[in-house]
Amino acid sequence: MVDMQRWSSLGGIEIPINLVLVIEDDTETAGMIRHALEEKRIGVRVAKDGGQAHAILSMHKPDFVILDLILPGESGYEICERIKSHDESLPVLVVSEIELEDSRELATRVGADGYLQKPVSPVELIETVKTIAERVWERTHQATSRSTDPERIRFNCGCGKKFKVSASHRGKSLTCPSCGEPLIVPKHSTAVS
Repeated sequence: MVDMQRWSSLGGIEIPINLVLVIEDDTETAGMIRHALEEKRIGVRVAKDGGQAHAILSMHKPDFVILDLILPGESGYEICERIKSHDESLPVLVVSEIELEDSRELATRVGADGYLQKPVSPVELIETVKTIAERVWERTHQATSRSTDPERIRFNCGCGKKFKVSASHRGKSLTCPSCGEPLIVPKHSTAVS
């Protein structure tokens, strides 16, 4: 069994990306995205439609979603809106062949945190994931932590267990009491962006 519980440092701060859900019905595109992420030691699950995506979301609790817009059944817009209505802190990146500005605007309105047009290079994909993950992490975790309790760090285990620990625990390891997985308390920048 592959250990999906790991911390990936994609940039200036450490961000928790243990698992990415890729919602893409084109096997070639899904394979390229999977390969690019796995090279960075990030676990990947692939869904070909909304039904598979929602099952993976509830069973595996990914830390990031990469989403195509043109899918069988439910559209990517509908999937994104449903994801964000359940968890607005889950970053969603749209990767689509649609190049219309209206498509980008609609994706933003339903909660997408970023938009790339296909074809996308692995380097551009990883850089965009890094940027979005850092921005969403800052917005949902650090800003909340600074405004309500500046001496506490909030983060989640891959199993969904939520933690709130003292800032003095940054970089230290702990074991999740729910699933037994080892975790590292994230280090983060204290600068306001």
